[in-house]
Amino acid sequence: MLRGLYTAAAGMVTQQRRHDTATQNIANLNTTGYKQVDSVSHAFPEVLISAMSGGTVKPVGRMNTGVFAEQSVSQYLQGDLIESGKPVDFALSTDLQVADPATGANINFDGSGKYITPDGEVIYRPQAFFTVQDNDGNQLYTRNGSFTVNAAGEVLSAGGFKVLDSNGNPLILTGPQDKLKVDGQGNLLNPATGRPSGTRLGISVVTRPQELVRDGNGVFHADDVDNADIRFANGTDNLQVRQGYLENSNVDATKVTVDMNAAYRAYEANQKVIQFYDSSLQKAVNEVGRI
Repeated sequence: MLRGLYTAAAGMVTQQRRHDTATQNIANLNTTGYKQVDSVSHAFPEVLISAMSGGTVKPVGRMNTGVFAEQSVSQYLQGDLIESGKPVDFALSTDLQVADPATGANINFDGSGKYITPDGEVIYRPQAFFTVQDNDGNQLYTRNGSFTVNAAGEVLSAGGFKVLDSNGNPLILTGPQDKLKVDGQGNLLNPATGRPSGTRLGISVVTRPQELVRDGNGVFHADDVDNADIRFANGTDNLQVRQGYLENSNVDATKVTVDMNAAYRAYEANQKVIQFYDSSLQKAVNEVGRI
């Protein structure tokens, strides 16, 4: 009986976390560059059930002992681009490709941006991010291109981090903001000639985006840069920088609303099960115990 009580309690905890994830997504429907988070649940390890009769043990089968919310997975799908008209606002439009190790042809990723090989290996679509630097010199990654410029000419992200160029150095503007021009590959143009000035926005290509860790405020970091396979973009990458635009949140309002309601109903169901077990235990203690 207690096993069922623990299973229902684990279900309540899992549904609460699922509900929290859905409400977080809804709260960030209009957050620039926000990437939707999906909660992934897994079963506890199964246990082998056996029956003893006449001194012999006969296997009955396996029984699941509950569920738990294992992790939250970010969905890096492209969000809609919204025109802001500000010269220091930028958005990334990407369609980075990966060759199939077996055939050499470009992989056709599914709607969530992943592909499963016949051998069961999961390959995720590479993603591009603006590269910023915190006060400790650590490189961080964001899709929020709502930048500002301080009195020293340093370009800062929405979180106050320094925006980096393609050499990993803080990006510094020497001219007025309204004269800033950037081409589709992120090259800053010379206002007089209209040609690339030799400075480029630091756009990082993350080959394994599933290795990124969400820090909050639309910023990610990599615990292991080599494992995430991060590099600065080059002219051959299929990406485009849009000046005067911002990328909206990629949250699917309909989906997360359904998820939130489903989590609420599942939480209620597990709560009823716990109430049933509590009533049964009460009878066992107060009534059966008298006999």
